[in-house]
Order: sequence, then C-alpha cells, then structure tokens
Amino acid sequence: MKVYKFGGASVKDAAAVKNVFEIIKSENGNLSVVISAMGKSTDLLETLIKAYYNSNNEKWTIFNNFKNYHIEIIGDLFGEKGMPQGVYELFSDLEHKLNSRPSYDFNFEYDQIICYGELISTRIVSDYITATGYKNKWIDIRTCLKTDDTFRDAHVDWEWTGELIREEFNFSDTSLYITQGFIGSTTTNLTTTLGREGSDFTAAIIGSSLKVESVSIWKDVPGVLSADPKKMSDTVMINELSYKEAVEMTHSGAKVIHPKTMQPLHNQGIPLLVKSFVEPKNPGTVIHKIDHKIELPPIFILKENQVLITLSALDFSIISISDIERVVNFLMEKLIKVTLMQQSAIDLNIVADASDENLEDIFSELSGDYKIRYNTDLTLVTIRHYTEEVLDWMVKEKDIYLEQHSRLTARMLIKE
Repeated sequence: MKVYKFGGASVKDAAAVKNVFEIIKSENGNLSVVISAMGKSTDLLETLIKAYYNSNNEKWTIFNNFKNYHIEIIGDLFGEKGMPQGVYELFSDLEHKLNSRPSYDFNFEYDQIICYGELISTRIVSDYITATGYKNKWIDIRTCLKTDDTFRDAHVDWEWTGELIREEFNFSDTSLYITQGFIGSTTTNLTTTLGREGSDFTAAIIGSSLKVESVSIWKDVPGVLSADPKKMSDTVMINELSYKEAVEMTHSGAKVIHPKTMQPLHNQGIPLLVKSFVEPKNPGTVIHKIDHKIELPPIFILKENQVLITLSALDFSIISISDIERVVNFLMEKLIKVTLMQQSAIDLNIVADASDENLEDIFSELSGDYKIRYNTDLTLVTIRHYTEEVLDWMVKEKDIYLEQHSRLTARMLIKE
C-alpha cells in the first residue's frame, strides 16, 4: 500500500494528466493518490476570493478564466463527451457561492472558495481514469480529514481523522483512490485548509493513518537538489536525507516539501520519496531514518519577498520577553509567518513572509507603544552545511540586513 502525491505542475494540461495516469498504472498494489489544483489555478482563485470579498464585479471575469482553463483541459481529455457531471456540479456550486454575499471573515471565505481548485482537479483526473476503463474511486477528503476552525491554517484532529481515513480508504472495492490535498473540514463540515502548499501534508496524514509502505511526492525535478535550479546553477542531486535534515530544510523555506509533512512520517517510520514525473523511472531522493553520518554538500534555500520589521519601544525601554510574546502572538493572529527573529537591547527584528500585506494597517495596533520600521523585497538565504568560502561567495556585493550563524546553518537577509 502506497500514497502518491502530484502537485499542480504535474496536472497543468491534458498531456500532463495522461502522464500522471501512466505513472499510476505502473503501480500494481493498492494506491491512494493525492492531487493538487491544476497548474496555477490556486493563484487565480486567490484573486477571485479578493474580488468576491470586496464585492468587485471583476470576480466574474476571473471566474470565467478559471472555468475556461479547465474546460480546455476537459475538451482535450474527453473530446465530444464534454464536461463530466461531477465537474459541472462543482462549477455550479462555485458560481452560486459567488452570487451570495460574503461574510465578514476573509479567512473563512478564503477556505470556502479555494477548495474548488482541488475538488475540480481531482474530479477531472478521476473521471478521465474511469473513461479509460481503469477502476478508481474519488473521495472528498473533507469527509475524512477533520480539523479545528482555524481557517487557512487548520489543526488536524489526528485521532478522529485516522479513524475516518481507515474507514473510507479500505480498498474493499477498488485498488485506487483519488483525493485532494490541502483541504479538510470542521465538525460542522465547513471547509478548512492546512496552509498554502499543504497537499504534501495531506499525503503524509493519509500515509501515517494507513501505515503505508511509502509516500511519494512527484515533482518536476529529479529529486531533492542542493538548491532550486530555477534560481541557482550547478545544483547537486541528493540521493538520501534524514528526517531531521529534511525538517531543517523545509523549516528554512525549501519548497520541495511542505514543512509539516515530516512529523507524521517520522513517527511511523514511513520513507518519503521525492521523484520526477518527467523521468518516473529514476530513483529520486529517499528521506528516511539514517543512523550513520552522511556527507552533504552546501544546501542553499532562498526565500524571496521577505519583510524586515524592526520594533523599538517609544519610551526607550529594553525589549523584554513580554514584548516578544506580545508581538509574536499578534503576528500569529494576523496569520503572518515569521521566518527569523533577532533581539537586541532596544530593537526587535522580525523577518516575515508578508509581502502582500498592508503593513501600516497591520501594525497600527502596535504603533502606540513601538516605533515601527520595515524594509520590503528582501531575500532570506539559508545555507546548510556551509563553508567560509561559500559564505564569502554568497554575500559578495550584496547588502546584508541581518545575519545569524549556528554550527551547521548560516542565514542572511539580503537585498539582491
């Protein structure tokens, strides 16, 4: 029994969907497949949500762009058969939602709309597989994956979720299940999400609940590389990683795996394979328990669009633990992801992933006690297993705003 997870790039068009089906067919045993929204449709839905929430009629143009993108894929896959009934119903449900008035909770509305990317994607893939004569079952993961009501960053009810997944994914009438990543639901069946790019986490939840042989994440790269090949040249393929090393990389911002993915797999001793859907026969990278020391090259992780926020007390008092606690709790409430923090006597420096936010509005609540300064459009560079030569090369002719070193990791906030 295995779990496969395919991201948006792997199902971006009809040819990609057919390629995914070929990979699925090559697995002879029981298989659960988690699939993300197609291509960049999640980004499109995010613009739709903002238009809907602000009662902007531009929402209909965006909706039609979203719909037409999928209709083109459907036409290429099904031809004259047209749109499958299940997909038609999902488009109708989304259109009905857009005709209603939004609530006053943006995060709630976000989750109720963003889910249609995954729902429609998996419906198309499942119906296409069925049309080829290959038996499979589509599952709405929201019936199994139960969470609290922290919209956009929900916390999993592990015990209940595990019971429901084992009940639904029982392989009694099929050897293949198709389901969604990223989404779940509350006890009252309101849709929630697990955080952006959370489909990897869904695969790990299903895998740990079923105690599978392995979980495979299929990417457009041959495996885990020493850097993002789109940002750096001369990358090195890494054949194996420990769970701990993978956690450190994802925590620092490596996009190859979602940060929450590793814990449930580690706890069950389930290996995670990172493989290429372009060259599926290649072994890729295996992440598993490693008792021996392995030599790793310097690993570069670049997290762009970062903001450096500096807070200083207006009365020139020293930054205390209570100040840190207050600010961190405030940022958590605003769903701003902190990536680095550094304290001096009178300054609290916070690096955050909040490039799309109106920072002046967000920090107006704190401006009565703190002087607030910030710099935008920065890049947080993390180097695991660094050398002094690598550090010198990385920061050459760059402005450094913040720097931290530990035994294995160097982190620098720079302006490109």
